[in-house]
Order: sequence, then structure tokens, then C-alpha cells
Amino acid sequence: MQLIPPNDYFCLEQQPAMHLQLNLKNTFLTLIILCFGISTSIAQIIKGTVKDKANGELLIGATISIKGTSIGTTTDIDGKFSIEIKQSFPVTLIASFVGYVPKEIIVKTPDLPVSIEIEANKTQLKEVNVSDTRLTEKQRESPLTVEAMDIIAIKQTPAANFYDGLGALKGVDLTSASLGFKVINTRGFNSTSPVRSLQVIDGVDNQAPGLNFSLGNFLGCSELDVLKVDLIVGASSAFYGPNAFNGVISMTSRSPFVKPGFEISIKRGSRQLLETAMRYAVVFKNKAGEEKFGMKFNACVFKANDWEATNTDPTTQSKTDASNPGGYDQVNTYGDEYYSGGDFSLVPRIRPGINILYRTGYQEKDLVDYNTKNLKLAAAFHYKVKPETEIIYSSNFGTGTTVYQGDNRYSLKDILFFQNRIEYRKPGKFFIRAYATQEDAGKSYDAFFTALLLQRAVKSDGDWVDDYIKYYNNNQLFQKTSNYPGYPQPAEYPTYEEYLAAINPFLFENFPDSMQMYHAGGRGYADSDGNPAKNNHAYLVPGTADFDTAFQSITSRETFAGGGSKFYDKSALYHVHGEYKFDLKVIQLTTGANYRQYKPNSNGTIFSDTSGRKITNYEYGFYAGIDKKFCHDKLKTNITARLDKNENFDYLISPAASVVYSPDGNHTFRLTLSSAIRNPTLADQYLYYQVGRAILLGNIDGYDSLVTINSLVAGLNYNNPDSLVYFNAAPVKPERVQTLEFGYRGSWFSHLYFDFNAYYSMYNDFIGYKFGGDVDVIQGGALPIRFNNIYRVATNSLDQVTTQGISAGFSYFFAKSYTFNGNWSYNILDRSGSSDPLIPAFNTPLNKYNIGFSGNDIQNAIGKNWGFSVNYKWVQGFLFEGSPQFTGEIPSYDLVDLQLNKKFPESKTTFKVGASNLLDNQHYEVYGGPKVGRLFYFQVLVELTK
Repeated sequence: MQLIPPNDYFCLEQQPAMHLQLNLKNTFLTLIILCFGISTSIAQIIKGTVKDKANGELLIGATISIKGTSIGTTTDIDGKFSIEIKQSFPVTLIASFVGYVPKEIIVKTPDLPVSIEIEANKTQLKEVNVSDTRLTEKQRESPLTVEAMDIIAIKQTPAANFYDGLGALKGVDLTSASLGFKVINTRGFNSTSPVRSLQVIDGVDNQAPGLNFSLGNFLGCSELDVLKVDLIVGASSAFYGPNAFNGVISMTSRSPFVKPGFEISIKRGSRQLLETAMRYAVVFKNKAGEEKFGMKFNACVFKANDWEATNTDPTTQSKTDASNPGGYDQVNTYGDEYYSGGDFSLVPRIRPGINILYRTGYQEKDLVDYNTKNLKLAAAFHYKVKPETEIIYSSNFGTGTTVYQGDNRYSLKDILFFQNRIEYRKPGKFFIRAYATQEDAGKSYDAFFTALLLQRAVKSDGDWVDDYIKYYNNNQLFQKTSNYPGYPQPAEYPTYEEYLAAINPFLFENFPDSMQMYHAGGRGYADSDGNPAKNNHAYLVPGTADFDTAFQSITSRETFAGGGSKFYDKSALYHVHGEYKFDLKVIQLTTGANYRQYKPNSNGTIFSDTSGRKITNYEYGFYAGIDKKFCHDKLKTNITARLDKNENFDYLISPAASVVYSPDGNHTFRLTLSSAIRNPTLADQYLYYQVGRAILLGNIDGYDSLVTINSLVAGLNYNNPDSLVYFNAAPVKPERVQTLEFGYRGSWFSHLYFDFNAYYSMYNDFIGYKFGGDVDVIQGGALPIRFNNIYRVATNSLDQVTTQGISAGFSYFFAKSYTFNGNWSYNILDRSGSSDPLIPAFNTPLNKYNIGFSGNDIQNAIGKNWGFSVNYKWVQGFLFEGSPQFTGEIPSYDLVDLQLNKKFPESKTTFKVGASNLLDNQHYEVYGGPKVGRLFYFQVLVELTK
């Protein structure tokens, strides 16, 4: 029997039928040969770059081929290429690019990198079609779904900044909690606290050490320094480590060797937007003319008036609507929430017309600073030990003020963020990287809790209700029912309960003016001095000296011990990561390991680190992956496995396997089975946070004998401990997900690019929250139930949940300079009829799509070097599940982004004018957040680069 040659095993159309007649033993032997067989050919690698001869710009997507063969590759996002040579030297390379004259270059040895400069074709016909999508070969062959934004797309985005521009990519959800705090997420479980997505800049995790998630781009990368953004969609722990649960946002900054020089950008816009960014990079060469040392410096200052959160709709937890004379719980008013002491709905005969009372609260606009400010500073120093090997030291600093939404709304005020990295690397071969991140919460505080403390500073909730009822009693309201013709009488109803239930609706419907007048009087009395014997004071009116004094006192004192709402957070994380790739000819083996330590330090304001307790948490992991190509490199297989250990949890493995098939240079098919884990965050483990009328708890040890909220209310109302329903909350443990995914990318008819993927994900031990009451039962007491606290406890879902989705996109290139593109995404959660009360917070629209049209470097009758882009986005309405205060429906919305730019090559200047949400379609993107409206901007960019 003849075995199939390893490189032709998957090209069955090339083999005689007899080759398929293999017995089981030989089949197994063949598979071993396929994966680990020894190749007889010896290949060498030529590396290099392709540049525009006129201006030195690196060209993305230029084609490099070996003359006389069909072997070729393309330059990546950095203008670099790597091509395998299996023939003897010298060889002739041909470099070509649309709109340029092809150039041949003879390479005699692979030892040194090659630099190829090509010239623009001045006689090129204008109708030349373009099919380049600016996707690198690595991106096309990735086992995961990759959405990319390169430096050209960043400049062309119609959004106000590149981070907002990511929202137009296929399958991406962009959530605006405020103008300064925006969150990117993919494939569901969207949150303003994006713990299921990983954001890295040059391989460095950009998360805040205490919060365990990234603050969008608030403390991220300056737009002038971004070379590319890869958005890796879906479960990817095996490739990127723990917490790469739903995706990875990977930003790559520009090395000083890639683009030295000076650049400055000034952007002005509506809402008093002002952004100034500067980048300076310089490269020094040795006596031999080799680039040896490079350094770069970045600075970016951003200021704007933030969107205001002013939603006065009733929250989903409000027991009454806006027509209730005693008030209701408004979304962006804090301190007006219902509590059982203000509920008189069960005693309408004794106090008719009262129903449920909601305390006078404070609107968010009176509690937070909407003057968003952001300063980012960065420096990096690169030293090339060898032409392909370098040492890097970088330092980043960020500070600013913005509004952040989590369980409550928070004012991040003068927050500080420090990050330092040192790395030794040879791109594509190895790296060892160590970094440290420290944060300081500055003057940040909880806006929601501030409102409660302002109220308590003048009067307790109980005293406020007592005074409200005192006004009712003093004025003997409704004592003479004869004043209200038609007042219900017991004899008119079959049961006494029906009679009681009819009293308040009768008064509210037939005497609304009287109801409003009496309740206004009661509220005014309760908000005033009330009973002088209790040393009560007036409601603190925003804008008054008394309000300002109390507000400053509360927000400058730490929670719990200090009795204030200020955060103390000086947490840190330390991380070291190493990776090495072995080229074993027949396979490529990638190995790596990492170690991380968290050091939270909140002084009891966030975590349970009180009374001198110090919390630390470490985790580490190992991974290895094998890449093997078959069928003349048309078929690429990958098997990767990762083993992770967190200090408080068992070892977990994250395997992944993929097959990528590229029958030619135009089509790629992909099948991937991936997995991910998410270790519980520091908050899931150690949180101890007072949010007012409840305490949020981490759950590292478990909680016993909590009672459900519904049974607690019933027990208190009827003084019946037998109605209490108890439950236990098991200790929180890591989440796990497995995803099966199919994808296709292809170019058609020389100018149409199409991208499609479908996925199915299974989640186990999903981390969410449950609410419970802590009570004591007193046998024989007049009040047998003693209520202690309401807890929200982190815990895992009892049932498996699944998600599935489809996304598709296309780009149509025509007339040399124009592109028409679009994408559509569909995502759905399936709980399979689960009755588990855990809140999943999927927070993702069923459907969304983008349609765009753009032109770049247009030359026509009105002039040269014009560019434009316009994008239309539509998002279907969905339920946003946050905290109880911030859970509600997000209506469907659409918006248009537009930009027009003009380049002036002589002065190296580009002018750009544009608008996000051009038609000012004000909409919510997160429940509890602000309505997002139109934002005009004008930008001047000067690039004095070499």
C-alpha cells in the first residue's frame, strides 16, 4: 500500500482512488506523519518592507512574489512582509501595488532585511478597480473572527474619534455611558463594566487594577499613535488568556522606527469640545547607517461638556407610575426609591389617598461634574540589539474627570492611572514582557450614595415619612368622606378586600387636583424643618450654600468609616508574560506562560479590606499551540491549549482547535472550536459596598439562610415568619464557555469582498447576582421578624445558557477611490426555559447593521486629494439589564456619521470636518445613561514625518 504524501493528503482530487483504501493502523500512522513528519526541503525566510519612493510611506497590502513561480505574499499593516524561499539563491522578488509601477529586486542572501521602494504610476487609468481590503495574511488566516481598523481607516472614520469608529465594525456594540466613557463589546452580555472583554495596548492589559476592566479609551492610546486596532471576536482564552471571554480589543501603537517625525492634531467641536494631540518620534542610526535607537513622546488633552443623564421615566422597580400623587422612582433621580416604610397602600381605610410615598430625591445633574477632562501622556524608548531584536521601555499616564456607570452612577474625578512596561522581543519569534499598573481614584465618588447621604444629613427616611403623615393628620384630610361624592362604601363590594382596593383609585381618578394639592403640602412639610425637637433641617436645595457645604463634606469623606461617598482606591497589578515560537520546519510550535498579581487597596470603601486586612490575589497560566500547513500551504491547522490557575480556584484548561482552508488567494474558509474561562473579578470575590438601601457582596466563601425579597416583604407586611423562603448562595467560581464557529472571507470579481461568520456558544457557571434579605426570627415577639439588611450576592447560574449568532459584511471597491460597504449582525440568548432568578444581562440587540460609502484620495474636477465617508447605523431595541435602578428598555435607534477631508501635501496638512449623529437623533445606548445627540467637529492634522 502507498501512503499519501503529507503535503497532499487533503488534496484528494490529486490522488488515485486506491489511496483511500487505508486500514485503521495505517490511517493512524498517516496522521502522525502529517502532524509531525520530517520535511526533506530546507526553507529560508526573506523579510523586508515596501515603501512609496516619493514620501517613504509604508505600503499596506503590497504584493511580493518570487519571479517565475506562483509563490507570493502581501505586506502587513506595518508595510512588512515575510516570504519563504525553498530554492537556491539568488532569487528575484517582484513588488507590486495598485497604482504603482512593479519593481524587481535581486536578493542574494536572506541574512539582511530587504527594503523595496516603488514609484507611483502617473499614467494609471482612473477606472482601475481595487480589491485590497487591507487585511494582512495573518488576519485572513486567523482561527478567530478578526475585525480590523488600520491607520487609513482611523483617518477616514466619520466618527468623532477612532474608538467610536469601532462601533461601525461588524458585530460590534458601542455603549456610551457618557461622552468620556464608552465601552466596546461583541457577541452579547454587553455591560458598562466590560469584564468579559479584554483590551490590550501593545500586549499590555489596559484594565483598571481595582475594577478589573478597561475604562474604554479614557486611559488608553492617543489617536495619533495608533497604528491599527484588531478586534478579535468571541471566546479566545486559549489564545489571549483568562477574561478574553467575549473578545479582545488589541491596539498597536506606532513604533518610532515605523514613522518618525512630528505630528499635531487640533480638534474643535460642539459641546465645547477641544482636543489637542501631539506626537514626536526620532530615530538615531549607528556609523553603519543602521537604525539603532528610537524614542517617541505623546500627549493628548481632551475637554468637552458631557451629555447629561436626565431621564425622569419611572424605573422598572418603581411600584407606581408618574401619576401617583406620592411620587415615583425616576431613573436619573437618586434618593427617591421606594422602601417599605413609605408604603400605605395596604391601609387605605385608615389613610385614604396616601398610597406609596417616595422621598424627594436629587437629580444627577446636581450631583456630578459634566465637564469631562482627559489628559494622556506617553513615552517609549526602543533600542535595537540586532536589526530584528529590540528592548522597549514605555511609560503611560492618564488622568481626568468623567461619569462612569456601574451598579450606580459614579463621578470619576481626577482619577490617576500609571502604567510602565519593559519588553525584550523579536517580532514573530519571541518576547518577554513585564508591566505594572497603578491607579488612584482621586476625588471620585458615588453619585447615587451621595444623594442618600444628603438626605440623611438632614432627616432620616423614617422621620421624613412621619412628618409627611403628620401633615396629613394635622389637616384631618379625608376624615369627612361626605366631601367626596361617591366615596366607596363596604356594602357596595363583595369582599372587604375589594372595598379597600377601590378607595385610592376612586380618589385619584375623581379628585386628582385635590390629591396633588394635599400631597404637595405633605411633601413640603416633610422637606421643611418639621419637628424642631428632632433637630431636623430643611431639604438641601441644590445651588444653595447649605447644599454646597454638605455636598463637599460628603464627597470628600470616604465611605463607611468616614461617613461619606468618596472612593479610596490605590490598587495595583503586576504582570509578566513570555512567549517563544519554534519553527520546526514541519510545524510551528508556540509556547508561553504568564503570572499576574493583584493588590487591591480600597481601605474598605470598595472591598472588604477593613481593620488592617490586606487582600492579594494571584493567577498564572501556561499555553502551547501547534500550527501545521498542508496541501501546498492551502490548509492550515491549529491546536492550542492553555492551563490557568487562580489563587482561589482550581486549575482550568482552555483548549481550541481550528482548520483554515485557502484554496487560492481570494477565498478563505474557517472552522474553529474555541473555549474561554473568566475568573471571578476582585469584586465578585471581595466586594463589600454600601449602595444605600442594600449592600453588594463578593462571594468567595458562600452565604447561607438568605430570604427571597418577595417573601421578606410578605413576612414584614403580615408579621408572619412562616412566609419566609430561604435560599443559599454557593461560593462564586469561574465562568466557562465553548464556541463552535464557521467563517468565510473572499474576494469576488476583482472588486467585491465578502465576510461571513456564524457561531454557537455554550456558557456554564455564568456569573451573575442574586438578591436576598438577612433577617432574624424572634420567637414569641410582637414583631417576630427583625430585618437586618438587603444583600446582592455574586453567584453562578445553575443552568447552562447558550447564545448564537450570524454576522456578514461586504466591501465593494470601484472607480479607483470609492468603497461601498455594509454589515449585519444577529445575536440571540437562549435560556432554555430556565427558572433560575440570576440576571444574565445579555444587553444585546437582536439585529443591527451598518451601511457606508467612502472615497479616499479623490482627484476630480474640483481638485485633488479629497476624501469623505458616511455611515448609517441601525440598532434594534433591546432590554438593558443593569442594577435594579438601571434596568429598562432601550428603544430602536439609527444615526448617521459623516466626514469630509482635504489633504494639502505641500504643507503636509489635512483638514477634516464631520459630525457624529448628524441628524441629531437623540437616543439611549445604556439604560440610566444620557441621551446621545449630535456632535460636530473640525480637525486640523499636520504630519511632519520622514
